[in-house]
Amino acid sequence: MTLKECKKEEKMDREFQKKFKFEGSINVLTQMMVDPAATERRGRGKNLPLRRGEILDVIQFTNQEQILCRNSQRRYGYVPRAVMLHL
Repeated sequence: MTLKECKKEEKMDREFQKKFKFEGSINVLTQMMVDPAATERRGRGKNLPLRRGEILDVIQFTNQEQILCRNSQRRYGYVPRAVMLHL
């Protein structure tokens, strides 16, 4: 990874921590897959855009309805638990 890519990732992580008021280090708890039968959704506000069959990194289990996740493009957002499957 180049220095430029490292700085870009650090900046995205800082923006995530500010936007979601997340304190501490960002640790991946597990990986989960978006249900292939789920409808694809556009991300709005703090919600992450969903694609069928996409593998997401789980950052935090926030409540019974939502999970805070990161996708392969290092975008962060909330995802409904109903559309997530364990790997």
